Amino acid sequence: MALITLEEAKIYLRLDSSDEDDLISMLLVSAQQLCADVARLADDKRELVMTEDAADDTGTYTMEELSAMRETLRVAILYALGYLYEHREEADHHDLTLTLRSLLFVIREGVL
Repeated sequence: MALITLEEAKIYLRLDSSDEDDLISMLLVSAQQLCADVARLADDKRELVMTEDAADDTGTYTMEELSAMRETLRVAILYALGYLYEHREEADHHDLTLTLRSLLFVIREGVL
């Protein structure tokens, strides 16, 4: 299961109708991708953290650590989704990226 469902996204955006479901779905995918990119998550960690019910079979992370990373990502994804939805015609992606860096600092991977 994904971290944010379409219904959760619509509740966050305070949307009642299904008129913009396609747009919200596209923006949600973009927000998730952007947050994973800003957090510099490697492919294996991305899959682990971005899937709500995934467990770490390698023993690298405890369930508490995974839960904390997921909650941080949820906040960042919802923020990015709201920003992209509200500013879809004049979004300042540099400003959005800087804010996401701040939100995701605790889980952000270093560059090798």
